Amino acid sequence: MIKSISLLKNSKYRRIILYSLSDVNYLTPSEIAEKTEIRLNHVSNFLKDLKDNKLIVCLNEEEKRGRLYKITELGKRVVKENEKNKSS
Repeated sequence: MIKSISLLKNSKYRRIILYSLSDVNYLTPSEIAEKTEIRLNHVSNFLKDLKDNKLIVCLNEEEKRGRLYKITELGKRVVKENEKNKSS
């Protein structure tokens, strides 16, 4: 959990992307890019980081296009902890 919180604190883009997934069931990288106003190539790189750290999961990994990403339970806990820490 600490490693995941640190990962978010080290990059506002990771944080923005994770937060964008926290209030929906799933999004494609293009939808995330549009919602966050972060360039698609950057979104893809940050999605890989978040997935490698088990904060998100790809629901249809076998697809080349139209991949769907969803926040994991760990990701939700990290968002909640980050919110709690901000209000302290």
